[in-house]
Amino acid sequence: MVEPASRVSIRRTLLVYLGLLVLVGGTVALLVVRSAAERAADRAYDHLLVASALSIAGSVARSEGAWLVDLPYASLDLLAMAPDDRVAYRVTDGHEATITGAPDLPPPPSRPAGQVPLLFDAVHGDEPMRFALVGGGEMAPGFDTRYWVQVGQTRLARDLLAADLVWRWAGMIVGLLVAALALAWLAVGRALRPLVRIERDLGRRAPSELGPLPSGAPRELARTVAAVDGFMARLQVAQTANRDFMADVAHQMRTPLAALRAQAELGLDDDDPAQRERSLQVVVRNAAAMSRLLGQLLSDAGVEHRARTSDAVTVELGALVTGAVEDVLPAALPRPALDIDIDAAPVRVSGDPVLLREAVKNLIDNAVRHGRPPIRIAIGATDAEAWIEVADRGPGIVPERFDAVFERFARQASGGEGAGLGLAIVRRVAERHRGTVVLRNRARGGLAVRLRIPAVLA
Repeated sequence: MVEPASRVSIRRTLLVYLGLLVLVGGTVALLVVRSAAERAADRAYDHLLVASALSIAGSVARSEGAWLVDLPYASLDLLAMAPDDRVAYRVTDGHEATITGAPDLPPPPSRPAGQVPLLFDAVHGDEPMRFALVGGGEMAPGFDTRYWVQVGQTRLARDLLAADLVWRWAGMIVGLLVAALALAWLAVGRALRPLVRIERDLGRRAPSELGPLPSGAPRELARTVAAVDGFMARLQVAQTANRDFMADVAHQMRTPLAALRAQAELGLDDDDPAQRERSLQVVVRNAAAMSRLLGQLLSDAGVEHRARTSDAVTVELGALVTGAVEDVLPAALPRPALDIDIDAAPVRVSGDPVLLREAVKNLIDNAVRHGRPPIRIAIGATDAEAWIEVADRGPGIVPERFDAVFERFARQASGGEGAGLGLAIVRRVAERHRGTVVLRNRARGGLAVRLRIPAVLA
């Protein structure tokens, strides 16, 4: 399968950022090395330059009003270590008049204080040069023996030394950069190895294998693994529920279908018109019962699905109960005696209107099928709780079976009419809305079922 071009690669992203970090760090290191190499070259040759200037300064004297300079050639030999460089010098008096040397040397930016030499860069003869300036002599009333010695040298040897140092350090830095990039590649691959293991584990699993992922994931993936495990657990619950539902449908539909087919075959084989009519009536009754069973099974599955996927909205219970009564007891059919008691003030809850309406329809349907009229439907609210109660005047339920009737197919198992899903659906809807279902037998006979859920405060 071809991956979409827009899919982001974690490996590529990490390598790009790590590579940029290494390259930026390497560039900064090279700049630092270059600056340090230039300073080191300057320090090395500045010592020679100052020594040469001091050597010349030591040969300057003033006698009988005239300047004497016995230039020591050893002073210039100090600079001969750089054979490709050009050297220039000048000796001036206190009034900056040239005593000896090149008169066109660039002037210094300032004069040094005391015996401290002044080092500066300037251009002479279209070439950049490094100069050292030292002073000597003194000035007193009646005589002036001050003088200045300026010695300069071109920068060829300095630049060659700095370049040599830079290239040596650059080789080491490049080697370190290559090693860092290789280490980053290995580190990213090793860091992503748990994701590869998870991918392989999920790829080898059968659709029915929904257990948790293998342990040993790094700390950064703990939440992701926990989320995947939680999703798989929820998927397993849903899959189990679907499997159980299909098994229940197969079990509950098998017997009615067999009875329906058997009764139809008896009617076909019977020559007596009266007996055939009775067989057809039985077929109709069985078909109606099977239709109701299938409807409740589908309703149960719908409630299970919406309980996991629907969002809550504000629901007004009065309109909801009125609509549920019209669904269960259409106006065209003879209705049992009803007593509907709805508060004048609206009672509102937060929930799924489809689920709540399904629960109320099941309560009314149970009361009609298993109880006797009059049937009372009431709505009310106390503090932060709203309730819907449906009561009848039937035989009621023994208290020992209060818990059992909430199980699926409980009524069917006990031999009563119906699928036995009504109260199970009501309880599931109540749990979805953080509510409860309460049963009680009425004092003068009958059963009252109250659905209690949190109300929306005005």
